[in-house]
Amino acid sequence: MRATGPPGRRHSTNRLTYSRARRTFNDMVESESPGLDALFHALGDATRRQMLRELAAGARTVGQLAQPFAISLAAASKHIKVLEAAGLIRREVQWRTHTCRLVPGPLADAEAWLAFYRPFWSDRLDILEDLLRADAEAPPPQTGDDQ
Repeated sequence: MRATGPPGRRHSTNRLTYSRARRTFNDMVESESPGLDALFHALGDATRRQMLRELAAGARTVGQLAQPFAISLAAASKHIKVLEAAGLIRREVQWRTHTCRLVPGPLADAEAWLAFYRPFWSDRLDILEDLLRADAEAPPPQTGDDQ
C-alpha cells in the first residue's frame, strides 16, 4: 500500500473518513424506515425507557432524569440525545437549565408497526393456551407402581 500524507507515515486514515456515500449491494439490509430504527434503538435501553416513563408524568430537568439512576449529568445527556434523535423528547434550554418534555407521536408509529404482528402472536398464544388446557385435562400417565 502506498502511504499518503506526511513522509514517514506508513498508514493512511483515508478509509476511515469517507465523505461520500457508499453503494449498498444488499438491499435487504437497508432500512426503509430509519425513524423506526432510531425509535427502537432508543427504546432498547432500560434507562431510556425509564426516562420516558418519568417524562410521561410531566417535564423534567436533566438532573431530575439522571437522579434515579445515579449517573452523571454527562451520561444522562447522552441518553437524552438518543431520545431526541428518535424524536421522543424535546429539550428546552433556559440559561443552564435543560428541561425535557415527552413527544409521544413516534410511539404511535411503533405501535402501528407492532400492530401488524399482533395477530400472529395472538394466534400463537391461543394455540399454546389450547395445548396447555388439553395437557391439564388429560389424565396423568400411569406408571408401573400404580398396578
